[in-house]
Amino acid sequence: MKGRKKVKRDKANYVIQSVTHAFDVLEEFRGDIDELGVTDLSKKLKLHKNNVFRILATLESRGYIEQNKATENYRLGLKALELGQNFIYQMGLLKQARAILEQLVLDTGETGYISILRDKEVVYLDACEAKKTVRIVPRVGYRLPPYCTASGKCLIAFESIDELEKSLPKELKKYTKNTITDRKKFLEHLKQVQSEGFALDNEEFENEVKCAAAPIRDYTRRVVGTISISGPASRLSDKYVKEEIVPKVVKAANGISKRLGFGTAI
Repeated sequence: MKGRKKVKRDKANYVIQSVTHAFDVLEEFRGDIDELGVTDLSKKLKLHKNNVFRILATLESRGYIEQNKATENYRLGLKALELGQNFIYQMGLLKQARAILEQLVLDTGETGYISILRDKEVVYLDACEAKKTVRIVPRVGYRLPPYCTASGKCLIAFESIDELEKSLPKELKKYTKNTITDRKKFLEHLKQVQSEGFALDNEEFENEVKCAAAPIRDYTRRVVGTISISGPASRLSDKYVKEEIVPKVVKAANGISKRLGFGTAI
């Protein structure tokens, strides 16, 4: 009818509960969890076993879940990996960063990462492993706290005060003796990161592991990710990191930023 206003519905009205439960099941297979049984999932999600079984059967039929016949437990299927890889390859950041990341690893001899910030955590989107016998082993998809990692510091240092408060947990957990847990001291530390244009992890998240990172910006000047180098503390002295590693990491970050349009008039 003419003159009748359309009522805009909230998207929550269109949410299908069964689909939500299916994603709840998929999201339980994260971190170090390899396999889960029907009973485990039923308890975790507070769903009836029959419902969980039907969801698993549906996901299995599409290849997103597969059953280990030996244990009768379930694990992620190849389709889940394929979907994740599609997401990664579709991101312009990674398309532009891969060649530079590989060259950085060759130049430094240490493991390199491309990271972003998601849900208050640093996520490794891509990694290139060093060839040395003693090295840091990369894990794509691994999540880390932002306040005690070099990449995390770069990702949050350039945020507004409101965004920064949202990115930081209420309590800064102590992982090593070098972790900065005093909030005021950490905020002062971030000013140094802003000023210098890079960040260091001096065994703040893991003992015997050091890291240097620099921010990657796009054409809007926004920090969209980081490139970093990690290696054993026994090989990365403070002097070597600042004189050899940091300049190469910053150069690599600037190279990727330029490919993303940073510095171009808009």
